[in-house]
Amino acid sequence: MINYKYRVFLHIILFFFPTLISGGCGKSNIEEGYKLENIHLNKLSLTMQVGDTEQITAFSVPSVAHQPAFQWSSSDESVATVVNGLVEAIAVGEAVVTVKYQTVSVDIPITIEAAKPVQGSILYDIKINNTPIQELQLNGVAQYTTEGLNVTEEGNVVKLDKFYALAERMIRYHIKPSHNAKALFKSSEGDFNAFVDVPNKRISIATDPVSEQHVPFLEGNREYIVEIYHIYQQAKVRVIDIQTREEVVISVTNDGQGGFGAGALQKGFAVGMQWDHYCFGLVEGSSLLIKQITVYALKKSVNLLMYGDSITQPEGYFPTTDFPKAWTQMVISRLNGNAMSSGRGGGTITMVLNYIQNELPYIKAKYVMVTIGTNGGNTEANLTELINYIKEQGAIPILNNIPGNESGSQIENNELIEKVREKLGLKGCKFDMATSINGDGREVDKSLMYWEDYSNSYGWQIYHHPNEKGGQKMYERTLIDIPEIYE
Repeated sequence: MINYKYRVFLHIILFFFPTLISGGCGKSNIEEGYKLENIHLNKLSLTMQVGDTEQITAFSVPSVAHQPAFQWSSSDESVATVVNGLVEAIAVGEAVVTVKYQTVSVDIPITIEAAKPVQGSILYDIKINNTPIQELQLNGVAQYTTEGLNVTEEGNVVKLDKFYALAERMIRYHIKPSHNAKALFKSSEGDFNAFVDVPNKRISIATDPVSEQHVPFLEGNREYIVEIYHIYQQAKVRVIDIQTREEVVISVTNDGQGGFGAGALQKGFAVGMQWDHYCFGLVEGSSLLIKQITVYALKKSVNLLMYGDSITQPEGYFPTTDFPKAWTQMVISRLNGNAMSSGRGGGTITMVLNYIQNELPYIKAKYVMVTIGTNGGNTEANLTELINYIKEQGAIPILNNIPGNESGSQIENNELIEKVREKLGLKGCKFDMATSINGDGREVDKSLMYWEDYSNSYGWQIYHHPNEKGGQKMYERTLIDIPEIYE
């Protein structure tokens, strides 16, 4: 194994002298004598709804080790925009996205339709009047009235004490803001913050830089629907005028770093996972009346639900261009979308026991897969309780081994997981075998992991989260160990 000092020295050398591994001076990033004949795309056309995003991936023909620097453009950016193949639907209409390299180009027709009503499953729904609601923590900023919950104080937020982690979910608020209200809708962990700014007629999401959209119909003392979506790497906010049915959507996509800290592949673009509990309040203004709160899963019924920690939430760290290669996304793709994941970065089995009770009873799932243990806290009692709860909901539980990592924490955890699996007669996927050097689940294959630098927080560096190569190996292992989920 390469020692730490030598590894740091090697990183420095490769940073300042990249040509040592890229083929030397005088070569471009495309092989000498290479001529592009065509561009192959994973999608030939797209039909999208306002606010959606779709990733188009381009491949050179003939293939080459280093992909050309493709140029992307949209014929009408008021309808659809495109950045590195990521298409965002802006407004109803038609556009053509073009991908080009030198003299070769390919067009993709894009049709944007109006957003359709939510067809998923209701996880929580409450109409608010002057009767106190136990799961709403007011924190001294709101009062119950006959019309609804009236937020009148700044400096804190109301919290919905319901934990959600589904990667395909939405919360809908029926609101009536004052003419001077700037309303905040956020996660309890503060990673996601969205604003409805009435006096300035705009909605925004606190990204860097801030993402915002003009809302010409936004006025005080009128009623609106505010919908906040989390769909894997995408977050979007929709405001609908209840009276006129006019609507405006703002959509942003989380572009993961590919690791953490100095181990990151890129700077990334942080949007937020909307972690844990929904919160709302006033940043400025007189009042924000909340008349109804509804939380949706965006699918009613799936063949497979995947639960776990950050390993099951790759949308938090995967670069957007590589995200289709994450193991959860490859499983979902193989099932033609008939699956969802519900992962919480940093999560323990206690967390899963918490939020699975708020989600699983409202979603019909044939199989429920659990991959948990990266963050410790596993016990035989907790694992057994979780499995029994899944069975009570009428689903078939699958308990996976956790993949390898440099600390080797998977070894002890997987011994416990296998013990529980054998005791309860369960099937599971041996992700540790897929990500270890010798296929024995012990020493991790670092080429399959992102290198991550936590020296400023936990004090260590580690190969931990599966990268796109690791994702491929994990997906392939599901075909071996649990092929029934695809039947």
